[in-house]
Amino acid sequence: MKQRYFKNVVTLQYNKDNCTGCGMCVEVCPRGVFAMNGKKAIINDRNACIECGACMKNCAFNAISVRPGVGCAYAIIMGRLKGTEPGCGCGDSSSACCG
Repeated sequence: MKQRYFKNVVTLQYNKDNCTGCGMCVEVCPRGVFAMNGKKAIINDRNACIECGACMKNCAFNAISVRPGVGCAYAIIMGRLKGTEPGCGCGDSSSACCG
C-alpha cells in the first residue's frame, strides 16, 4: 500500500500536447505517478506524487512542471544526492515544509 499525503494539493502539472511519449517520467518517478497509455504518458496516481521534481527535470519537452518541496521530499533527495543534511529553508519565512 502506498503512503498517501493530502489529496488534491500537489503542484504537478502535465501538458499532454507537449508529450512525445519518451517514457522518461515513467522511468524516473519513484512513486508510479505516471504510466504509458499508447504513445503518451498519463498521470496514473496524482496523489502519490511527493513533488521530488525528477519527472520535470527529465522531461526534455516541457510537458511536466512541479514545484518541488512538499514534505521536504526535494530537500531529502538532494541531501542524499549531495551527501549533505536535508535543508529546505524551514527556518525562514519563505518555506514551511517541515514545520
